[in-house]
Amino acid sequence: MATRGPMTIWCFLSAVLLLSFIVPSALAEERFYEFVVKETTVKRLCQTNKIITVNGQFPGPTIEVNSGDTLVIRAVNMAQYNVTLHWHGLRQLRNGWADGPEFVTQCPIRPGSSYTYRYTTEGQEGTLWWHAHSSWLRATVHGALIIHPKKGLPYPFPKPAKEFPVLLAEWWRRDPISVIRQSMITGAPPNISDTILINGQPGDFLPCSSQETSIIPVVAGETNLLRIMNAAMNSELFVSLAGHKMTVVAADAQYTKPFQTNVVLVGPGQTTDVLVTANAAPGRYYLTARVYASAQGVPFDNTTATAIFQYKNAPGCAETSTGANAGFSGPQGRPRPSGHPGRTGPPPMLPYMPANNDTNAATIFSNSIRSPGPVKVPGPVTQEVFTTVGFGLFNCRPGPFCQGPNNTRFGASMNNVSFQLPNTVSLLQAHYHHIPGVFTEDFPAFPPVIFDFTSQNIPRALWQPVKGTRLYRVKFGAVVQIVFQDTGIFAAEEHPMHIHGYHFYVLATGFGNYNPRRDEAKFNMVDPPSRNTIGVPVGGWAVVRFKADNPGVWLVHCHIDAHLTGGLAMALVVEDGKAELESTVPPPLDLPICGL
Repeated sequence: MATRGPMTIWCFLSAVLLLSFIVPSALAEERFYEFVVKETTVKRLCQTNKIITVNGQFPGPTIEVNSGDTLVIRAVNMAQYNVTLHWHGLRQLRNGWADGPEFVTQCPIRPGSSYTYRYTTEGQEGTLWWHAHSSWLRATVHGALIIHPKKGLPYPFPKPAKEFPVLLAEWWRRDPISVIRQSMITGAPPNISDTILINGQPGDFLPCSSQETSIIPVVAGETNLLRIMNAAMNSELFVSLAGHKMTVVAADAQYTKPFQTNVVLVGPGQTTDVLVTANAAPGRYYLTARVYASAQGVPFDNTTATAIFQYKNAPGCAETSTGANAGFSGPQGRPRPSGHPGRTGPPPMLPYMPANNDTNAATIFSNSIRSPGPVKVPGPVTQEVFTTVGFGLFNCRPGPFCQGPNNTRFGASMNNVSFQLPNTVSLLQAHYHHIPGVFTEDFPAFPPVIFDFTSQNIPRALWQPVKGTRLYRVKFGAVVQIVFQDTGIFAAEEHPMHIHGYHFYVLATGFGNYNPRRDEAKFNMVDPPSRNTIGVPVGGWAVVRFKADNPGVWLVHCHIDAHLTGGLAMALVVEDGKAELESTVPPPLDLPICGL
């Protein structure tokens, strides 16, 4: 079977657009899932651990729907911790009550309680994922959320023979909740993870792991779709596949202009879909994931996770299951039959893997992502925010609660404000019901002090942020442009910035300090990519733009949870519009009750 190139894939787009006007929306369905959050015993790295899971599965159940379907997910909390669930990348139009971040759009689901998330997937398709949005529960409470095209509509590329999840994560030998609690008590950054995982397993290079290495069974000549999702808590990851080219066709559930690559970079929260044609010599090939460590001198998880891309009937290999969509959970989260893929055979081939600090490889990949064709970028800009994103250190009295760098407490901020969540009512409830005293609307649209943001010698007087719950008000229908500017305070680092409730166009990224007179000329106003999470380059900046057409309170934050916990976040308050369908819907009757 000949390999299909990017130009062939591009030709399918016009047919898809034509069919989209033919297939009726009446085919949409309502799909119900029950997610029971509970403690489960698992074994990794030769050690038995009790972890929090959904329905006893790790990774959690895969949700599969067609675009336009309505999802009804009853979350039952049988664990010992408070929990909420977030459906990463779902826009939740006018329905922030289903978005999930704790104390932003809802209060937590207490142990022994439940809450039903109800939302539509209209206008969205591709690879997304879901995860807990309380403390560090998402380390083990996460899973895939796949939105297929509407029934009767094809993908905008040749239909793959099979689809496989590649869900990346991190694993601690300790309870992740105890890891972050220790950090919050001592003021030191949290301990790094002990290994990277692919589909819940470390792979062949880690102890007591090779018998459970994830297998991706393929047939020679067939083209398969790999849905790559980064659920890691604190690590951006390079993904490589030996012996094969990967053709990128989507990112963050938005189709892209196809391009071939040997390496994929995915930051926490991001997804990337790649087509891979099994056109190598039949055998076994490693798929690897390892950390992209952009910050100099900062500890990172130096393990390499592996899965095996294994050909059916390859010499010396046991029989493997090759059923369509092998590896995904089925309806209602029940595992699909996938046989027992063989784990014996010749040693797999290793791929080229970038060095952990290869910023050039990261930049080349990120800059290659484009929309499939010309788009209408919203404009002119009516509200603009220029915000720093980076670390900070809080002064403290030396002692057991002051164990951060140089006798400080580790923190993070945007525009020098270290974000603090309320603890008695959610921000959306306070906004909707006009409850005073929960937040202020004075988040600064520009840094309070202008300095050489990316210098390695920033004066210590600028290192300490201020704590606050300061939001930024946005008029409905406004065209919002946000400049995210990394800083060199403590260490420059790439920050994957996620905006809840929105997709946005990434107009440009660069290194150094953003200068509008120089850098606006670099804006891609033709085919910029649409994302929900953007990696702000280490020691650099990113410019994003969107139309504020979704009323409510929407969290903006770094998706590295060590940074989010430290305060690298803010929230947008998007006003209601004037028309009937331009305001936040009333809260559901079973919205969790807040309490001390």
